[in-house]
Amino acid sequence: MYFEFETLTGLSPFMLIFAVLAIGLAAIIRGFSGFGFSALTVTSLSLILPPAEVVPTAFLLEIAASIHMLPLVWRQVDWKILRWLVLGAVLGTPFGITFLSEVPQGTMRLVIYGLVLTASFLLWKDFRFKRSVGRSWTIGVGCFSGLVNGSAGIGGLPVVLFLLSTSAGAVLTRASLVAYLFFTDVYASILSGSQDLISSSLLWRTGVFLIPLTIGIYIGHRRFVKTSPESFRKFALCLQIFLSLVGIVQVLAA
Repeated sequence: MYFEFETLTGLSPFMLIFAVLAIGLAAIIRGFSGFGFSALTVTSLSLILPPAEVVPTAFLLEIAASIHMLPLVWRQVDWKILRWLVLGAVLGTPFGITFLSEVPQGTMRLVIYGLVLTASFLLWKDFRFKRSVGRSWTIGVGCFSGLVNGSAGIGGLPVVLFLLSTSAGAVLTRASLVAYLFFTDVYASILSGSQDLISSSLLWRTGVFLIPLTIGIYIGHRRFVKTSPESFRKFALCLQIFLSLVGIVQVLAA
């Protein structure tokens, strides 16, 4: 019975347990803060699976998470900013998908871990862009986010840095990010499919991962976590930094 399951999903018992725990924790953080899911999912699953399989999985799970959360935050979305971010992402994502499909997987792992590590440190230091938020600047951020999302599945991190630099409050930032991730990951999933990056085993394991995803999102959104938002945010960033460092060491030691 399990042998058939392993054949369908490509996951050994250890890999399955590790993946379920990692996705469950990432989903709690996503439900609580609106971001962090892809970064944690990609950095953790890349320890056991090739990035070319992990990134499309992150796209599909992000879509599922956003479908659950989007109705709850729809009225708080800043559509004025979002439309230009999405336009930029539409332009940048195809180049990222091509990068993912063409670059060797070892190099791709280093790129992913390096980007997550850099973004996590910037978020930890409360980095802010020091220029006014105009249309061209917003499209540029979206384009870079699309490039990063298509290649590494972590396009939400540049947008988090960008939104935190605006005058938008926490509620508006969280809502806009949820909507942005939904639209851009649907687009990235379509492009991934066109590049034959989505296999049947990937779809099977994604279906399994929907269970810890749903439970984690529910826990995070209901704020069952008994810590302050700032403490929880720092925990998520520490975890991203730790996973990135472990991944870098693993790749360099291989």
